[in-house]
Amino acid sequence: MDFYEQLWALLRRDETGRGLARWLPAPDFDALTRTLLSAERAVILTGFPVDCGGVFHGETDGPGGAANLARALMTTGCDATLLCGGVSLPQVRAAAGVLAPEAEVVCLPGGDTAAFARDLLTRLRPTHFFTIEHPGKGADGHFYNMHGRVIDDMVTDAEAFLPLARRLGAVTLAVGDGGNELGMGALRSVVEAHVPHGKRLAAVGRADFTLASGVSNWWGWAVAALLSAATGRRLLPSPEEELRALRAVVASGGVDGCTGKSDLSVDALPLSFHLDLLRRMEDALCAAPTRVLSGV
Repeated sequence: MDFYEQLWALLRRDETGRGLARWLPAPDFDALTRTLLSAERAVILTGFPVDCGGVFHGETDGPGGAANLARALMTTGCDATLLCGGVSLPQVRAAAGVLAPEAEVVCLPGGDTAAFARDLLTRLRPTHFFTIEHPGKGADGHFYNMHGRVIDDMVTDAEAFLPLARRLGAVTLAVGDGGNELGMGALRSVVEAHVPHGKRLAAVGRADFTLASGVSNWWGWAVAALLSAATGRRLLPSPEEELRALRAVVASGGVDGCTGKSDLSVDALPLSFHLDLLRRMEDALCAAPTRVLSGV
């Protein structure tokens, strides 16, 4: 297998049983890498809330991936701003503090997010807008968790961002693992057919690039790997950095979105599993020819 094939084989592992990634064709890695290389200013939205007995916490999937996206993009000369709702703010700050300390972290307001979106995007003028593991509205206008339960009371509505970012000229990219995340609308038919409660929870908002994986955080590493392969630089985080980042996220109140527990796990998979996948990604990258992108 070539580098892209190896990378996709890792990303589409469905160890959590969500049922989405394994049914998808591989993305156009060349086109994706080219747009990543062109990024000058990026806004990265993340944060998925979890109800822990009436107390809301941000989950461990999302903040680390967003921080790794910011880190990789900033290393290649792109300015990056991390954006999240108040529930996940401590976790996003914690992950950024370890992985991307120079990235600005902005919190969504409790209301009138459409006006906030206009002001923020007009000020920042991003060339690229990412959403990774943030709830997206289903066809009925409600937000859902993986069990098909309405979570409107936990979610800061960020639906206005994708269409507004696109109108302002930004490339939009959405990352998810279950189909209920903002921007995953292009995969709606797959979600409805293969994901439990898919007909109810499938998000309808669409992005220019729709990136699914077994766990959303993995795409933070994948972007770093793609940029590494294209530039000849090593941009993936070390296992030690990932350990410190997850520890910081959990210490800030983050919980596993599948178990609701404050463990060093993401989507019910122990940290050791994720670190093994990171090492495999690094191995694939080390074996890849420098500047693997076609035409570079």
